[in-house]
Amino acid sequence: MLTARINTGKVGLVFRKGDFKDVISEGNYWLMPYEAVMQYDLAKPFFPPVELNILLRNEKLANMLSVVEVKDNEIVLQYENGNLKNVLTPGRYVYWKGLVAYSFVSADLGKYEITESIDKTTLQRRDVLPYVRVYVVESYEKGILFVDGEFTKVLGTGVYYFWKTPTAISVAKVDTRLLQLEVSGQEMLTKDKAALRVNFYAQYKVVDIIKALIESKDYEKQLYVLLQLALREYIGTLTLDELLEKKESIANYVMATVSSKAAELGVAIKDSGVKDIILPGDVKEIMSQVLVAQKKAQANIITRREETASTRSLLNTAKLMEDNEMLFKLKEMEYVEKIAEKINSITLSGGSLVVDQLRDIFSPRK
Repeated sequence: MLTARINTGKVGLVFRKGDFKDVISEGNYWLMPYEAVMQYDLAKPFFPPVELNILLRNEKLANMLSVVEVKDNEIVLQYENGNLKNVLTPGRYVYWKGLVAYSFVSADLGKYEITESIDKTTLQRRDVLPYVRVYVVESYEKGILFVDGEFTKVLGTGVYYFWKTPTAISVAKVDTRLLQLEVSGQEMLTKDKAALRVNFYAQYKVVDIIKALIESKDYEKQLYVLLQLALREYIGTLTLDELLEKKESIANYVMATVSSKAAELGVAIKDSGVKDIILPGDVKEIMSQVLVAQKKAQANIITRREETASTRSLLNTAKLMEDNEMLFKLKEMEYVEKIAEKINSITLSGGSLVVDQLRDIFSPRK
């Protein structure tokens, strides 16, 4: 007779002529003729040497095994001592009870929502991630979840996980920050048929994501068209001169006209204004000439005003000098002094007559 030794942490399956007979645990055993023992480690998964259903007929062995059935459209997360060890795909898996604390979480991939008790850290594991869809909605965004093309719910800020199923899932997002839309280089005609180009801007926010994404198509393009039409409508009622004078009123008119229509798109207009009004070259040249003429006229008026004031001052001075001989003499000396400042040397010719004349100028007779 033969003996068999089953060590701690092992288990043995006894076969006689290839047929399963019994299961033995730790200890020493005598074997009958034609019997053989296959030993298995209790810390490792069990891979049956024959059809599992045959082995499970033995009640003792069945009580020692955990059998995990993973169906189609399922996965099972296998934990060992509380730590994720494997992701089990469809099939049958067998583990020994007792030595290692096994636990299992079954996930139904036939539904897209993750209702199982699985933390986000586990969902981000490399071996789990292939079965998961991940969508991120930033702090400045809002999202809408579509399932099979149908609106399901509005998503706030956060990270969303869904099972990767045949169900079509998509998330549409919008930026809820203050945004700016520019209407650039729009060629328009004024009331007096002057062609010009206008650059206009509008600041807006998306306030109703359902109206913006579901009830409207390309809400930003529609808002652009609304701004463009409002600009054309208002500018067409003004002449070029009126437009240049009332440039600030354009933004007020556009906001008053567009705000209610923008609300139907789920958008609120916060501010708007004209950046540039670009005139054609010939009109710009004519306006430059008009401006130069206006400035010349203003300069002529100022010059005439100054000349009049200067003449009036001279007249007053002349009257004072006419009535006061000493004042006349002082004025005469003032002019002589100014002349003398510009003279480096004086050459006299003409005898004593010139000297007497200079004496008369600088030393008036009493």
